[in-house]
Amino acid sequence: MHDIRRIRNDGDAFDAALARRGENPTSKFILEQDTRWREVTSELQALRQRRNQTSKQIGILKRSGADAEHLVKEVSSIKERMHQFEDEEIRLDKEINNILGGLPNSLADDVPDGTNEHDNQEIRRVGEPTKFLFKANDHVALGEALGLMDFSSAAKLSGARFVVLRGLLSRLERGLANFMLDHQTRKYNYVEMSPPLMVRESALYGTGQIPKFRDQQFQTTEGFWLIPTAEVPLTNLVADEILAEADLPMRFAAYTPCFRSEAGAAGKDTRGMIRMHQFGKVEMVSIVHPDHSEAEHERMTECAEDILKLLGLPFRTVVLCSGDTGFSAKKTYDIEVWLPGQDDGEGRYREISSCSNCGDFQARRMRSRFRHDGGKQTDFVHTLNGSGLAIGRTLISILENYQQQDGSIVIPKALRPYMDGLERIEAAMA
Repeated sequence: MHDIRRIRNDGDAFDAALARRGENPTSKFILEQDTRWREVTSELQALRQRRNQTSKQIGILKRSGADAEHLVKEVSSIKERMHQFEDEEIRLDKEINNILGGLPNSLADDVPDGTNEHDNQEIRRVGEPTKFLFKANDHVALGEALGLMDFSSAAKLSGARFVVLRGLLSRLERGLANFMLDHQTRKYNYVEMSPPLMVRESALYGTGQIPKFRDQQFQTTEGFWLIPTAEVPLTNLVADEILAEADLPMRFAAYTPCFRSEAGAAGKDTRGMIRMHQFGKVEMVSIVHPDHSEAEHERMTECAEDILKLLGLPFRTVVLCSGDTGFSAKKTYDIEVWLPGQDDGEGRYREISSCSNCGDFQARRMRSRFRHDGGKQTDFVHTLNGSGLAIGRTLISILENYQQQDGSIVIPKALRPYMDGLERIEAAMA
């Protein structure tokens, strides 16, 4: 959510910030509605004062035995006008908030301009793309040959964009989640959480999935929404709260299933586990002092990168351009892992984590503040979120990068304690 005072002070600058996002200028219309809202509010205040003054006069006249009927009629007329202005005030306030609620966050100054993912800028690369003496298979061919990845049974149960994992792949998926949580909580001091998988609409509004991306969410018949990411419940833990400055930073991590309708993604990544309706993810969320959010962003990105380093998976980190940065983020780093089986065995980098600094954008929507130590002043907190990591895509990357010519999969050393020391997955083990 944007601060209306910023638009009042410099509407042109606000429109220029929106233009970086490809959004049309809106400050003029917002300010017209805001001016009318302030006029209505001022009129209401004047009417309330007049009503109170007149009511006092009525009391004085009645106590003295004088006729107060004309003033009683005036109060009645004032109340009728007040109801009209109150309805107008509510309507205008709702309209202004609806407009502001549908506008994306303003970008950080150092976010590069661009149109789409092709304009993102690589800032570092770790490891060289995996090369084989044979043609690399993708995860679908590998998983199905092992007898541990079943898309046809999932389609029978649920339709497209679902998978059934069996045996050791199912165990590897569980091991990945435990490994990631253990690492983020033990080394980086995130507090492990187990949040609800269904939330109220207000929670999705708070983090920015609603109203703009309503069609990408799943809703129950009882009005709950399935979470698209644990960012939603974890960030909303501080909704409508005034925190103590000493409580900051707050860092949460959770493994949850995530649910996305993938509306608008027809025809994209239809093969395999790249883009699913249901997938697992370890999510990190930080609630921090505004002065520390940029440093926290770098720290969070390091937390995600560290997982890939421990797994020995080649990756690169890019900063997203203006046209590719998500709705709620002011700046985002994407971590892209090398998948040698993609593009018919030619390989390519694919996103496995996004780490975003949202500034005070989500905090304004959630009404989440902190009180400065030793004073009464409050300010909005800053919120950050990042994948640490997406479980399904990490599983894919292990299958494709650690595949052997015979179709077996070597298990990364960091994961072997979670697999009872098992070093390799072979078809005979299925």
